[in-house]
Amino acid sequence: MKGALKEIGCEIFETDLSKRPFHWNEILTLTHNTEGFDITSSDALDPTTRFYDWMSYEILNSSPDYCFIPFGTGNLYENILNINKREVSSDHHDPRFQGNVEKLRWCNFIGATTNNPDTEADKLYSPYLPFVHYSEQWIKLYRYAGYCGRESDVALIKESYLDEAMKIASSQGVICEPSGIAGLAVMLQMKGTLPRNKKMLIVNTGKTKMPK
Repeated sequence: MKGALKEIGCEIFETDLSKRPFHWNEILTLTHNTEGFDITSSDALDPTTRFYDWMSYEILNSSPDYCFIPFGTGNLYENILNINKREVSSDHHDPRFQGNVEKLRWCNFIGATTNNPDTEADKLYSPYLPFVHYSEQWIKLYRYAGYCGRESDVALIKESYLDEAMKIASSQGVICEPSGIAGLAVMLQMKGTLPRNKKMLIVNTGKTKMPK
């Protein structure tokens, strides 16, 4: 992964992220870039509407009943929910929006994450998420206000279901890594409680393209 980043021109700085969360000015100091910008934490860039917005519309235009989404930084999950909120609560839709408002109002958005530091889904584990907006109160308000379904939440995946998801993906020729296919893992984990007559959408965020 570091090789892939270097190949596209990135400078790599390494530090232990498990001890404590870092403030934006500490990040800039650690990367010898005190006059620069920490785009990880900057709300000025409006990340919940700028990151993955085209992908979010593609997801919402499918009008699923359940949507299973990898949850690492939380930006993808937050963005999908925020765009859904905007579209189901307004008569003035983005030109890209072609979804079914009534279905999306009740769509259950399930995030897939892990608290296992040894997980195969290494893009999803983080001891701290200092810049994420998601919280129990955040999703509780979205459910209460009718911006999403009542089962919307973020779930911890078990490694056995992650292994099963990778086997299924491989058998179907799906290109992914464990972090990218975590949505399938959490769907398999919930299969005993999911209705069989509903539309399920699994978001696959793919895999890192390694240098040759």
